[in-house]
Amino acid sequence: MNLRSFRKKLLDKKPRLRRILTRIENDPPPGIEHMAVGADALTWKEVDCLTCGNCCRSMTPTFTKEDVIRIAAHLSMTPDEFRKKWLYKDTDGDWMNKSRPCQFFNTEDFKCSIYEVRPADCSGFPHLTKRKTLDYIHVYKQNVEYCPATQRWVEHLEGMITGKKVPPATPLELRQP
Repeated sequence: MNLRSFRKKLLDKKPRLRRILTRIENDPPPGIEHMAVGADALTWKEVDCLTCGNCCRSMTPTFTKEDVIRIAAHLSMTPDEFRKKWLYKDTDGDWMNKSRPCQFFNTEDFKCSIYEVRPADCSGFPHLTKRKTLDYIHVYKQNVEYCPATQRWVEHLEGMITGKKVPPATPLELRQP
């Protein structure tokens, strides 16, 4: 995935993708949940998150109490030490990363140093079929800005709704911006 190209194309795509999601939200087509699952399957045939990492560069997960305990133990720290070193509490009371990109993301090989114990929010991202589609439209609208998989998923949904063929994805080769 070429992140420079992704960001450039995003300027054109983001408003259109958000409009599609708003149309789905305001006038859900029959079978939207079935379409969402189909779009998810098509998306993961084209997108490999491990060649991107834009979420790790641009966003922060929410750390649950269980995440903090698990990750702190993995790092041989107490939960309080972990929170003090890496996290802050936002206005909603959620624990978030102090910095971006994520302190556990290696920008050279796109690997997470705590992958096996990563936060639940990370392991479920981009949450395409995590909940009912209509309940998560607000999340998808946010994620199209950061996540090529979410963009592709919305494009596949649009194709299913309109019956129009979705052009193939471009090769996913990552070159540093």
